[in-house]
Amino acid sequence: NMGIHSLIYPEMLAAKEITTSMRMSWIRQWWEFCGGALILVGVKMRETAEILNTPLCELGGLNTPYHVVAIKRDNETIIPHGNDKILLNDIVYFTTTRKYVPYIRKIVGKEHYADVQNVIIMGGGRIAIRTAQCIPDYMKVKIIEKDLNRCNRLTDLLNDRIMIINGDGRDMNLLLEEGLKNTEAFIALTDNSETNILSCLAAKRMGVNKTVAEVENIDYISMAESLDIGTVINKKLITAGHIYQMMLDADVSNVKCLTFADAEVAEFTVKEKAKITEHQIKDLKLPVEVNIGGMIRNGEGMLVTGNTQIQPDDHVVVFCLNMMIKKIEKYFN
Repeated sequence: NMGIHSLIYPEMLAAKEITTSMRMSWIRQWWEFCGGALILVGVKMRETAEILNTPLCELGGLNTPYHVVAIKRDNETIIPHGNDKILLNDIVYFTTTRKYVPYIRKIVGKEHYADVQNVIIMGGGRIAIRTAQCIPDYMKVKIIEKDLNRCNRLTDLLNDRIMIINGDGRDMNLLLEEGLKNTEAFIALTDNSETNILSCLAAKRMGVNKTVAEVENIDYISMAESLDIGTVINKKLITAGHIYQMMLDADVSNVKCLTFADAEVAEFTVKEKAKITEHQIKDLKLPVEVNIGGMIRNGEGMLVTGNTQIQPDDHVVVFCLNMMIKKIEKYFN
């Protein structure tokens, strides 16, 4: 009634991103397109991965149930080709369908990672409240907050399955008393980026597989990655993706900014007579900074090859480097 077309609540967007990243303890980032018909996962490569040091063209051919859309290596994001190899400590972004997520888990050597059942959240701010409300009921959640008045407020706002603890989350003895060693996920959401990074680093050293840090200082994001602390949440970047989506002329239903990479992932809906329907993908002359990760047709997710012909009403998931989304939207109009 006020004429506002869209409302953006950054803390809620961040909470949803955290909840999504905790679906599985072995992933860094997880996104679903068209209700999960196609999935993008980001995974850090460890020594246990089966696909290290092998050219992508030798990893299964046309029947491979996944597509490597990008590789983050040190400070560089790579759009890979057939001769590229996956190396130790790379963050690799795969597109696949839900059916083959267990297969991805196997080839990246993460089958021994326990699924998330117990969660400790450090800090009781707005993101923590929304995260606790979004976390599935089967997960046991503890929030550690040092301000007593805020603890009382959290008790009023959250249901009884969430345990509220008045204490300093930086106190390692307190964390150990609260079962840190038996916790699968540790989430640091204080208003201090340095505290969040160091706390996640300490949790990692105590054996926690899944750590999530809120890092609002953009300059610290690369440092957080170099320390290997796990998933990094920056509500500015998340919100920017939603705003950017509204500014595009093409029909875009989803835009995600990758935290560690200078890249975005967008879900385009193809219009009638769009340029991208005129040729097979290999003949479209797409920019080298662009990679089509897959598409959804009639509700079914599928991977693409150079011979794929995109049709009107298809939903196409596109990976773009260096702000290329604005330049390629002409293919979809």
